[in-house]
Amino acid sequence: MAEAERIIGTPETPDGAGAEREQSSGPDSGSGGRESSGERPRGKRRIAVLFAVAIFAYALDLVSKMIVVAKLEHHEPIEIIGDWLRFEAIRNAGAAFGFGEAFTVIFTMIAAAVIVVIARLARKLYSLPWAIALGLLLGGALGNLTDRIFRSPGVFEGAVVDFIAPKHFAVFNLADSAIVCGGVLIVLLSFKGLDPDGTVHKD
Repeated sequence: MAEAERIIGTPETPDGAGAEREQSSGPDSGSGGRESSGERPRGKRRIAVLFAVAIFAYALDLVSKMIVVAKLEHHEPIEIIGDWLRFEAIRNAGAAFGFGEAFTVIFTMIAAAVIVVIARLARKLYSLPWAIALGLLLGGALGNLTDRIFRSPGVFEGAVVDFIAPKHFAVFNLADSAIVCGGVLIVLLSFKGLDPDGTVHKD
């Protein structure tokens, strides 16, 4: 009888499977659909934060350099806090804080590679702190890369405009500051086990 029932019930299997598929695609899949539809806007919001931070950092750096070149270059430094902090226009062919002036082209390529990596990583970005950190890195890299491309002595060999001169420290700019702040934040997030996709892992 069991075998006969199995054979007789065979034609109904597709409907049964279809019913099961409909059932599985009902409340459960509905919640899954809501989760996925919820994750996509959440991811878009994080990407928006990344690019908003990057644009703000880039614009602030670009405007500050334009003012420095127009008002401070070839002029006496301006003391902000006595001799502890002053604004002094410097052309830097090296990396951040004046290091490695003999490798300008290499630093330009590194900055371009960083921008590409961040753009690719943005596609799976669901963490707000990571969005802020990567936005700072992206804005800073774009700021200094703009100098490398468009300033003298030539394309990909341009000298970066630095102007923030603390006492007993290298002269730097706002792009350098954004890069350092973004890097420090990434280190802290990595220590906390937070990944760019929003997941938390513990070693």
